[in-house]
Amino acid sequence: MLDSPFPAPQLPELVAVCLGTLLTMPIPERGFVLDPVIPTQGLVMLYAPRGIGKTFVALSIAIAIAIASGGRVFNWLATASRKVLYIDGEMPAISMKERLESLATGMAVPPCALENLVLITPDLQPCPMPDLSTELGQATIEPFLAGVDVVVLDNLATLCRTGKENESHSWVSMQAWLLDLRRRGLAVILVHHAGKSGDQRGTSAREDIMDTVISLKRPREYKMAEGARFEVHLTKARGITGEDAKSFEASLETERNALFWQVKELEDVELDTLRGLLAQGKTVRQCAEAMGKSSSAVQRLKNKLEGRA
Repeated sequence: MLDSPFPAPQLPELVAVCLGTLLTMPIPERGFVLDPVIPTQGLVMLYAPRGIGKTFVALSIAIAIAIASGGRVFNWLATASRKVLYIDGEMPAISMKERLESLATGMAVPPCALENLVLITPDLQPCPMPDLSTELGQATIEPFLAGVDVVVLDNLATLCRTGKENESHSWVSMQAWLLDLRRRGLAVILVHHAGKSGDQRGTSAREDIMDTVISLKRPREYKMAEGARFEVHLTKARGITGEDAKSFEASLETERNALFWQVKELEDVELDTLRGLLAQGKTVRQCAEAMGKSSSAVQRLKNKLEGRA
């Protein structure tokens, strides 16, 4: 056999440990970036239909994580101040500025924390935004990752443009990059669109490596004039149980030039809806039809209403 003129490729050096070694290794507990939904080194997907308010949610999460310990969004609490890189793929710079100003005012962001949130947004670039589904696009972001704890990608459709959404093969490069970021200690939040079915759009392979998947859905009784009002559901919640895993309703409220979130338990929202329907003289069956629930479920809610009276 002739000798190859090319040097043999340098193989990566993997590490293997036996069970006994692993069990005695001093591995730090994972902890949370945003308790309980974003663990340290967590991979998280937030998806919703167009226009529901997912960028407001993603920006609120980024601000909460970036400010000093005690930053909160919904019922979720940031455990410490961290540096966040927010990569935006579509918002006009003026819209991004206005949203951030209103949210920062409503969340009472201290001036000392303003540098913890760093943004890359299209209008401020001298060139088109990189395609993060390619190695070149990922390399373009690399210089901005120094000292960063959390990366937010808003959104997949505009930032990952190579391949087909419905093919798992097109996700391979992106998945490898996300896993490498996690290995290096970063948490990543992916903002994505919902499809016609209501699930996240495209291949389900995206959810395989996620620790948490957050779905935003319109309430059954919703009017466009209400703005950003939606139900928050954890459709994948690795290690999240009990009260922490419960769905709830959130609405974005305005007071002067400040934006802030109001949160209600879904059961409280359903009780309010049922109270109004019963006040109109509707029967349990009619209430069930209006609420999209079974008669037995509505009867249980009615019993709770009567117990609270």
